[in-house]
Amino acid sequence: MVTGIPGRTVTPAPSRWRAMAGWKKAGLALLLMFGVLCAGLVTVGFGLKHRYESRVQREDILGEGTHDDRRWESGPLNLLLLGSDSRDGEPDQALYPGQRSDTIMLVHVNAAREAATVVSIPRDSYVDVPAAGQAWAGGPNKINAAFAFGGAALAAETVAKLTGLPLDGVLVANFAAVRKLVDAVEGINVCLPYTVKSSDTGATWPAGCHDLDGKAADDLMRQRHGVPGGDFGRIYDQQLVVRALAERVTATSLLTSPTRLDRVLTTAAESLVVDRDLNLTDLALVLRKVKPETVQFVTVPFSDPNLQTPAGSAVRLDEAQAPALFAALREDRVAQWVAANPQSPPAN
Repeated sequence: MVTGIPGRTVTPAPSRWRAMAGWKKAGLALLLMFGVLCAGLVTVGFGLKHRYESRVQREDILGEGTHDDRRWESGPLNLLLLGSDSRDGEPDQALYPGQRSDTIMLVHVNAAREAATVVSIPRDSYVDVPAAGQAWAGGPNKINAAFAFGGAALAAETVAKLTGLPLDGVLVANFAAVRKLVDAVEGINVCLPYTVKSSDTGATWPAGCHDLDGKAADDLMRQRHGVPGGDFGRIYDQQLVVRALAERVTATSLLTSPTRLDRVLTTAAESLVVDRDLNLTDLALVLRKVKPETVQFVTVPFSDPNLQTPAGSAVRLDEAQAPALFAALREDRVAQWVAANPQSPPAN
């Protein structure tokens, strides 16, 4: 039985979801967690936390009775990070109106609270999506359709059902501020294992390390045609940028500059929607020992990236490896699983 998501009726996503900008990229919520909350709030002191916490929007995502004090005190934690994506103008807009969770990252913080694993779930994974009232009768579909049918609440319920994991918090990123955020930390350095060419601006990033401002980081993270592996290349690039952001935020030069740190904290806080019961102070305390070098990234294993379904071309998750990864997460031994199942950058 999946815990963390009580039975309830899912209502269509609130209008604020549809008002969010459709930026196809990830990292803002993760930056807040591993960079801002780990280093920022702990460094500036919890006395100032209300300046930023009051700027965060809250929604009833997980439902009542899901906050487990025992897990927050001593157990491993699982946090879901979603990046919204407007479907306006895309071919299947008529079939799937509204927005989708273009980026889905599950963050597992180990019981020792000293390391974390970020699990990227391919947005086109073909899974069982629970019913959402009149919007969706329930059944197999792409996992990112859950956001369109029932907002973050249904997306969270779908991930919990897929993985068997209790969810301890949900954060949804408004990516309209990502350029400001990268610029607020005065740019990031990203090292690519392959060449990426932008289908939007024509920019090319050869294999190697590149200094990126907000505009360039945005451009890079949107690419799925000019990158090896298509959507999986984009996932990998998102992971690279997330790590670069976390490293930049935790850099001494940022933490010793009150003005710059305040700008980053404010930008991040104003760009998030979080679950109503997620205590940001507790989250900061949990993550204070997690450093960029103790964060590892993995993508849920798949067996067929071009599965033909009634919902269009989708991704079939590996029937043996994916459940094994989810079991490792539930048993808090995911670090061992990752070490035994190393993943390489996507290839053409």
